[in-house]
Amino acid sequence: QVQLVESGGGLVQAGGSLRLSCTASGRIFSISTRGWYRQAPGKERELVATITSGGRINYADSVKGRFTISRDNAKNTVYLQMNSLKPEDTGVYYCYLGGRLLSYEEYWGQGTQVTVSS
Repeated sequence: QVQLVESGGGLVQAGGSLRLSCTASGRIFSISTRGWYRQAPGKERELVATITSGGRINYADSVKGRFTISRDNAKNTVYLQMNSLKPEDTGVYYCYLGGRLLSYEEYWGQGTQVTVSS
């Protein structure tokens, strides 16, 4: 089992910045994908950004140039630096971890609220 603990959400004005962190504990995968997804009220959960163990990064078009994902494998932590925040970035942000042992496993954090006021 894996536990994901997120931190860093909050309320910020449009144009501001926040940094999310997510630390994993428990089972450790030598190769894994870490990432962030978000869900706005009344909408489906959507990808924000992912990063593989090898450093390959993928961003949603809506956050390119504003958000930066990074990971510290020694700390089992993934970060999401969010700059130039917009009201449409508001939602619950979920940390994600996917990795394979005998089979592919996926884990989610409990979610952290990000609210951007206009």
